[in-house]
Amino acid sequence: MIATTFQGGRRLIAVAGATGAAGLGLTALGGLAEPRQALASYLVAFVYWLGIALGALILLGAFHASKARWPVVLRRFLETIPQTLPLFAVLFIPIALGMRHLFSWVDPSGATGELLHAIEYKRPYLNVPFFLVRAAVYFAVWIGVATLLRRWSVRQDTEGGHRLTAWQRRLGTGALPFLALTLSFASFDWMMSLDPRFFSTIFGLYWFAGSFLACFAVLVIAAAATRAHPGQFGHQLNADHVHSLGKFLLAFTAFWAYIAFSQFMLIWIANIPEEIPWYVVRTDSPWGRVGIFLAVAHFAIPFFLLLSRDLKRNPRRLAAVAAWLLVAHFVDLHWVIMPRIHEAGPHLSWLDLTAFAGVGGVALAFLVFRMRGVATVPVRDPYLEESLRYQPQ
Repeated sequence: MIATTFQGGRRLIAVAGATGAAGLGLTALGGLAEPRQALASYLVAFVYWLGIALGALILLGAFHASKARWPVVLRRFLETIPQTLPLFAVLFIPIALGMRHLFSWVDPSGATGELLHAIEYKRPYLNVPFFLVRAAVYFAVWIGVATLLRRWSVRQDTEGGHRLTAWQRRLGTGALPFLALTLSFASFDWMMSLDPRFFSTIFGLYWFAGSFLACFAVLVIAAAATRAHPGQFGHQLNADHVHSLGKFLLAFTAFWAYIAFSQFMLIWIANIPEEIPWYVVRTDSPWGRVGIFLAVAHFAIPFFLLLSRDLKRNPRRLAAVAAWLLVAHFVDLHWVIMPRIHEAGPHLSWLDLTAFAGVGGVALAFLVFRMRGVATVPVRDPYLEESLRYQPQ
């Protein structure tokens, strides 16, 4: 094995950073004329990219909790994705400043009837100070766990041994319940509370399912992109590593569909007046066509493609399916959030593109920057050699 300290990426940092800065700047300018549209577009982009970082952190914790050895070779990249979380804490500021344009419970002066009743009933939870305190707690938990896991892993590159592996496994295992709870409550706060009347106890699981799948898609694309570069983690992966990543894509494509259908079915059968309107807007209007698209593009097409063993062992073809899933995941979050301001049907805006490029660009630049100066794989992890020889039974 040839492992190197990553010193490249300067051009990618410059291009991604410039794209991100331009996207955020244009979104801010658009917000002067269309504040609700700009903030809604920004929220879609924010939860899209943040969800991938959180999916990577939870996946990292799960690998440590299960004492999995085969993914050690790709762990360093997986550890670096959540290093963008401090950036997302800063990127949360526009949402905090523009809350009144997004959340009706912030200023309920125009609310009447059932909506006003729901806002008043949930006032002890849905109020601005508590909302901001909860957000601070979420980011503190996420950043703390991500920082320690990567710090110990990088430290192990020098010290070696099993001690730091044990520390990572304990923290990764112990942090999983807290990561699950904070992710769920963040989804309640930032997406579900857009309509204070709506509630679903598995809404957080719905966001997690899509984000977790998107995390695997990013891993597949990054592995394929670095496959031709000696010393990079993608170059160290064998066909069985790629196959396992493909199997995860297949499994969580089905898992996302299961959670999406379960939430819809349970709410529809229960027929509770507070819950049904959320789905009525998304089914009995032009938004329903987007829902049909998701059923086909987010589940049916990738599911049947990923049944192919040959495809799952072909990095380029698997990366193409992964890219398709990332597009479908964006449409999914758009479908969840945008009916808040466009109930009549889909309304594509140039701000959707600028916000997506803005948040994604700066996140990618920050990710590559954090990759620089450390080994591309955990070079002294005691199980690295076993990971490199990975061959499932």
